[in-house]
Amino acid sequence: MSIAQEPILKEVKELKEVREISTRYLNRDLSWIEFNWRVLEEAQDPSTPLLERVKFLSIVSSNLDEFMSVRVAGLKDQIKAGYNKKDFTGYTPAGLIKRIMKRTAKMVNEQYKTYREVTRLLTKEGIVFTEYEDLNMTQKKAMDAYYHDIIFPVLTPMAVDQSRPFPLVHNQSVYLAVLLLRDGDEPDEEPYFAIVQIPSNLSRYITVPSRTNSKKQEFILLEELIEHHIQSLFSGYKPISVHGFRVTRNADLTLNEEGAEDLLEEIEKELRRRRWGSPVRLEVQEGIHPYALAQLQEEFEISEQIFQIDGPLDLTYFMKLAGGLNGFDNLRYPRLHPKYPAEFEDTADFFSILKHKDVLVHHPYETFDAVTDFIVHAAYDPQVLAIKMTLYRASGNSPLIQALARAAESGKQVTVVVELKARFDEERNIAWARMLEKSGCHVVYGLVGLKTHAKITLVVRQEVNMLRRYVHVGTGNYNDSTARLYTDVGLFTSNSIIGEDASALFNEITGYSAPHDWQAFAVAPTDLKDKLFELIKRETEHAKAGRPAQIIAKMNSLSNQEMVDALYEASQAGVKIELIIRGVCCLRPGVPGLSENITVRSIVDRFLEHSRIYYFENGGEVDVYLSSADWMTRNLTRRIELMCPVLDHQMKKMLIQIVRVTLHDNVKSRELMPNGMYTRVKNELTPYRSQFEAMKVTSWKKLQLEP
Repeated sequence: MSIAQEPILKEVKELKEVREISTRYLNRDLSWIEFNWRVLEEAQDPSTPLLERVKFLSIVSSNLDEFMSVRVAGLKDQIKAGYNKKDFTGYTPAGLIKRIMKRTAKMVNEQYKTYREVTRLLTKEGIVFTEYEDLNMTQKKAMDAYYHDIIFPVLTPMAVDQSRPFPLVHNQSVYLAVLLLRDGDEPDEEPYFAIVQIPSNLSRYITVPSRTNSKKQEFILLEELIEHHIQSLFSGYKPISVHGFRVTRNADLTLNEEGAEDLLEEIEKELRRRRWGSPVRLEVQEGIHPYALAQLQEEFEISEQIFQIDGPLDLTYFMKLAGGLNGFDNLRYPRLHPKYPAEFEDTADFFSILKHKDVLVHHPYETFDAVTDFIVHAAYDPQVLAIKMTLYRASGNSPLIQALARAAESGKQVTVVVELKARFDEERNIAWARMLEKSGCHVVYGLVGLKTHAKITLVVRQEVNMLRRYVHVGTGNYNDSTARLYTDVGLFTSNSIIGEDASALFNEITGYSAPHDWQAFAVAPTDLKDKLFELIKRETEHAKAGRPAQIIAKMNSLSNQEMVDALYEASQAGVKIELIIRGVCCLRPGVPGLSENITVRSIVDRFLEHSRIYYFENGGEVDVYLSSADWMTRNLTRRIELMCPVLDHQMKKMLIQIVRVTLHDNVKSRELMPNGMYTRVKNELTPYRSQFEAMKVTSWKKLQLEP
């Protein structure tokens, strides 16, 4: 072999290795796009109530906004920095972004095709989106008055010329691009260019007065009304083109936590900078004038990530419409009436119950009020000495915040770990932090470089001759609003081992403590990953020895390469692995010799599947855990996460039943194929929709369902 041949053969070998690696894994970002397709399928499903289809269309848009502003923005940053190495799925940033844009463009086209179908069906039901020209004279007068009295005073036309540079275009706000000629100009002269922001503090849709003897509810979009009256903003000029546009900017925070004297102030600065983030996507109305498009492309320095939209820009307003319409209950899911946990129903004293037994709560089927009441009860109980809690995302008017403030004001030791870096909730969490500090709470912002994502509350109570710890550990945020929409589980316990671990965890977060030798918990970033490897390895050894071996893991996302490899190894040893993963999955199931013992299912339905539950057969001595952590690199290495064993036999049985019910679904469940695509689960069994069956359950303790 000649010296000249060596580099060529080396390159061929490297390409072969990359190809072999890429066939083992699915790409994280492409997998996410497939998840958003599943959301879109719910908007397309004729069996989904019409106003719920409207909501799913809105969710597709909001999901895509976040994906573009974070994931695609990150890829563009890598390209800009000259980074061109392949990831473990075989993609360079440039190659991946091309694939993303192609797949996303197809999704957006399908979304707006669905939008037109849904609005047609809404019209048949008496919910009509109309254009100005289709209004009668009475309606036009009312809309003219609304424009001149309410809209016109808020509008600011902004010209762009030599003396007036392009103004700041806000992230994900809708604007109109307006081309004008002066009165008397020839049609072929170069037009004047201006933009008008659609006010975000006015309703995007406006109720039109009803026609005589009509029961229909008519609406007109805000931009439609502004466009019709655009001449009022440019006297002496003639508009020749008016089209909407919208820019998505890089919204990921870049923090120097090491050098920040005050993390709160540093984040506030970054939030202000977010408004100037580099553009990553430009959406324009279909048919936009080429001159206007050229002006926008030049300003935003964007040439490829451009979407021409055949319909209204930004369908997120659909969520408010679907929720705000009075009546039309026949077009919605039946109202859910969450049950209060039976263990707490006949008592106001949570502690008397929890002294003797653990309690598991399954949201949204059981009310989050139980969690709120537990903390409120602790805040007012004179025997409670201390309350410690992590807070990642709270609701806009959280009763938990009020209870914690009340507890501090009454002299209790209250410590709240507020995660200021919770993406897109930073401003709200800053406000909570300041309010809690004013009330006398000890507010901690977590550890440098790590997000605190664990969901845990510790209550320390003086009882006869002893202190007792009461703990709540959950899979979801302490947010009473999302708890009505997300499936999550929470464990209440006074188990002394869990209580001691809870105290040690808060001491590590708030003070100087060496890594703890956990008795029950596994905590990221120090040992959660190793614990999961240990549990998977144990199942592998059981399978090799001919003992019962099975893993059932329910989570939101699986993208860590080492975790995927560990599951592949277990599958090859004969471990039966059933994964329930709502969103991203980089594991390729059903591949002979690699993953033939692994199945992956995703459920997208009325509620967002959010609980993380991990089951290990352990040769017949079953272990079950609940956790805040998905099996993603960020969760295992860059966040404070918690995995807690369920020790009570009855509670363990309940969690097993919850995952069994989910696996039984053959209506809203999709199975991941080896090629990365998802297909609906179909079998000859009676149709079984897990979320709807869960709503019927009066007691999870009594539910019996065969695997």
